[in-house]
Amino acid sequence: MTVNAISAGRLQSAIAQAAQRTGIDFDYLLGQAKLESGLNAGARAGTSSASGLYQFIEQSWLAVVKKHGAEHGLGWAADSIGHSASGRLSVGDPATRQAILQLRNDPNVASLMAAEHASDNKDILEAATGREATGTDLYMAHFLGAAGARKFLTTMQRSPGATGASLFPQAASANRNVFFERDGSPRSLSAIYQRFADKLGAGAASASSDIQYAAQALDAGDGNTVVTGNGESATDALAWARTTISGRGGNGVQTASLMRPTPNTARLAYMMLANLGA
Repeated sequence: MTVNAISAGRLQSAIAQAAQRTGIDFDYLLGQAKLESGLNAGARAGTSSASGLYQFIEQSWLAVVKKHGAEHGLGWAADSIGHSASGRLSVGDPATRQAILQLRNDPNVASLMAAEHASDNKDILEAATGREATGTDLYMAHFLGAAGARKFLTTMQRSPGATGASLFPQAASANRNVFFERDGSPRSLSAIYQRFADKLGAGAASASSDIQYAAQALDAGDGNTVVTGNGESATDALAWARTTISGRGGNGVQTASLMRPTPNTARLAYMMLANLGA
């Protein structure tokens, strides 16, 4: 087994637990992490303050920790965040500020905060569009901010052929590969939306290959210890991984979509992955 497979399994376990605790779709969270950081919890952007599995910039991270940190045992962090005279979020003690920002590189905390942030955006977008928010809707909010995504989605409902660059000139200038085709022609809102949908799906599918590799390694009898929840056996966990990947049921294990596990199968499979290796 490679270190990469083990690491990916642990990251996916953190994402699955965040999905279960917040109700945000696992598929979305996995795809977003794959797109943002390549499932690298220590990733850092070269052109901004973005860092971690979900590439939160500093102000966005402080905002979500201030709002939701106490719900997840981070009251010390939430209580330390205030507003400067200019209205920006700030932390008075430099060491505490650094500790809070460093949490972006903790996959468990980062996944929880990404899920909470998505949940906040979900409420805003559903109220604006009058329908259930999709993973692509949530990624639009991650990309454009909640207000920008609301503007994008409501305009797309009325005029799907409108160009994104005309609606978001500043964002288009900074992200030409998103708003324009290779020949320089502007993409429509519907084309931009579909592009993000395709990228999310591809990201989640790519990450799922690590699940298959880890399951195969366990099947090979490499001596790893598996710890599952509620007394389920490692055999049951492995059977879930096999049947889900192959699309076949059996061995009394509920068959589920690999990208949308039920709470029981998610607990089995991702607790299994989280405990592979040392």
